[in-house]
Amino acid sequence: MNFDVLNLNIPPALLFIIGGFLIPALKGRVKSAYMLILPALAFIIVFYTPLGQHWQFEFLGYDLILGRLDRLSRVFAYIFTLISFISVIFALKLDDDVQHTAGFAYAGGALGVTLAGDLFSLYVFWEIMAVASAFLIIARKTQAAQAAAFRYIMVHVFGGLCLLAGIVLYVNNTGTAQFSVMELSGPAGILIFIGVAVNAAIIPLHAWLSDAYPEATITGAVFLSAFTTKSAVYVMARVFPGTELLIYLGAIMAAVPIFYALLENDIRRVLAYSLISQGGFMICGVGIGTALAINGAVAHAFCCILYIALLFMAAGAVFHVTGKIKCTDLGGLYKTMPLTCLFCIVGAASISAFPMFSGFISKSMVISSAAHHKMAIVWLILQFASAGAVYHAGIKVPFYMFFGQDSGIRAKEPPFNMLLAMFLTALLCIFLGIRFDLLYAILPYTADYSPYTGAHVVGQLQLLLFGALAFCLLILSGKYPAEMRAVNLDADWFYRKGGRIFAAGFDYFLNNLNRLCDLLFARSLPGLLQKIFNRLPALIIKQIQRLFGSRKGGRPDTDASRVDAETDAVVNAGLLPIGIGPILAVLFIVFLCLKLYLF
Repeated sequence: MNFDVLNLNIPPALLFIIGGFLIPALKGRVKSAYMLILPALAFIIVFYTPLGQHWQFEFLGYDLILGRLDRLSRVFAYIFTLISFISVIFALKLDDDVQHTAGFAYAGGALGVTLAGDLFSLYVFWEIMAVASAFLIIARKTQAAQAAAFRYIMVHVFGGLCLLAGIVLYVNNTGTAQFSVMELSGPAGILIFIGVAVNAAIIPLHAWLSDAYPEATITGAVFLSAFTTKSAVYVMARVFPGTELLIYLGAIMAAVPIFYALLENDIRRVLAYSLISQGGFMICGVGIGTALAINGAVAHAFCCILYIALLFMAAGAVFHVTGKIKCTDLGGLYKTMPLTCLFCIVGAASISAFPMFSGFISKSMVISSAAHHKMAIVWLILQFASAGAVYHAGIKVPFYMFFGQDSGIRAKEPPFNMLLAMFLTALLCIFLGIRFDLLYAILPYTADYSPYTGAHVVGQLQLLLFGALAFCLLILSGKYPAEMRAVNLDADWFYRKGGRIFAAGFDYFLNNLNRLCDLLFARSLPGLLQKIFNRLPALIIKQIQRLFGSRKGGRPDTDASRVDAETDAVVNAGLLPIGIGPILAVLFIVFLCLKLYLF
């Protein structure tokens, strides 16, 4: 096929962003076709563009590169365009141009981050991502969504400012804006690390994710699950591979969200914690930094984007047809929604790393890399997190939505476009679990790894079966944590509750300070100055008259008080005696001269 796609000369990121703003101008089937063509065309561009640097130009003496394609960036570009195509199918019947435009801008920002070859381009696309994604939360138009979107954008403004400050310091120190490997040392490296860690939802900077994603629109949550954290994982792999701190942060990130996911009653919040936990495996792999670990992190990002999106789609489909998303409100839907139930089970099997599903062939790479380097504690934590995924996402999500206690809801299957999107994603989850070699072939390093060894398959099956057995025993014994209608505060307590106390404290301090300043400088001081300057001319004149012994009309024996009263009356009327002005000017000049020569 002779397809010289470079002749299009369109960076995929700009194709998404600019193309997205044209969506409101279209109607009907033309709009649907157009929305599907954009990600398909972007995928073709990425596929046919050779490795190297493309779409670069000079700006203020720096080379801006909008298309750096190597094996690391291309695999992320593949999955970002692919999931965009599937997400558009899922959202095809949605009659909301704001969400469509925001979704495309958001995906374009993620593609821009992935393909950026310099730090300035990276930052611009980073901020586009943050702003566009906030609209996917606001678009739900509920009070809770607006509040969550506000907190979301505030956290990302903080992360973006850290990133910008780090970039400025880095460019100032090195004289280059090259987007490449850095050391986690010095203010520049630390600030960039914090900025990226916010988007990666690394603990304790993770609470924005479980706070905001469940409040997003149904289609918005599918978009959100794919881009922000995975683009941050990409940046970590690009800038900080092999950073030891990431190993431990990733392990904690993989394990801690499990406890919150078990307590949560909101299905989408459970999935949000699952998303954080899965990101922990990737961050841990980046921290280990070997070829196998980096391959594992990238492969897991690829697979996770698909199966977590599938789970969000299944939960969204249920939410769409029932209007309910709490575990306590659902149950028994397998009777009327068998296809959605089936697709959800595929997603659950994938996130649980069941053999023949995508999670199995990617997660095991990271765990194996920890074992190869004799990181026993990290290996145990990752195994624990893997078992936890079976509980909270592999069993809990499908169990409470489709099985469990019958809720009496008899909802029908969602629209065909939603089913088609779930079908394609489920198909890819199974396909990757079987033809893992196709994924391994596009990873950053040559993959010399086989997931289907006897020991690995048996070990994983044992983990899964014991996990399922434990879940059943806990349910039957009544000791499984009861699903409750409650808000479980996480690290977001600091800006939900602590922030209010902080704001109230500063409100009290600053407003009282303001009142004091208003009393002193706006009310009292001007009046005082007015009195002083009203009386000062008359006072000076009186002193001059006394100094030179003169009196009005040349009468030195005139009563001083009467003369003073007359002087006050003249000055208050604005009528100064002739010669007073020049005398004051001369005195002022003399004062200046004395000041100049004596001091």
